[in-house]
Amino acid sequence: MNKNLLVKVLITLTLAIFATGLLMPINKHIPVAGASFADWNPKSFWYSPWGRSGTHKGIDIFAKAGMPVLAASDDLIIHTGFNDMGGNNVLILGVKWRFYYYAHLQRIDRQAFQWVKAGEKIGTVGNTGNAIGKPPHLHFSIRSLFPLLWQYDVRNTQAWLRIFYLNPNEFLKQT
Repeated sequence: MNKNLLVKVLITLTLAIFATGLLMPINKHIPVAGASFADWNPKSFWYSPWGRSGTHKGIDIFAKAGMPVLAASDDLIIHTGFNDMGGNNVLILGVKWRFYYYAHLQRIDRQAFQWVKAGEKIGTVGNTGNAIGKPPHLHFSIRSLFPLLWQYDVRNTQAWLRIFYLNPNEFLKQT
């Protein structure tokens, strides 16, 4: 195969994968078993001031410690681990090239590079990381791989960063 043909094939495959990721429908699920819209404050997304991060880039879904944390959509787990702010956390790449971040888990029940379907258990609600001493909850945020330029509003705190985040409350309203 000549080099030009190989380059064209690779570009075509890359564009097909990219387009497929954007066009696939999202199967949505509330990420805490038994949770309802009463279990989080819809106004907490992008609330400021909020600790070290400056703004709250997700929502906190309150539940009893140990309640199952569920995948919010059909996705690929790309990271499981611990950090000082999120504690035990899971990062999942989903359709439309979105990252779903689940933080403060008591326990992680999955590993990186596993596929999960919406509603499958990935861990349990806890209060790890900077949530130690606070009521158990799941911090849930959604970040886009690509900037959502129409969301830019200079009046927002960290407006440049806001263009990469989706409001989880709006996402979950459609479940």
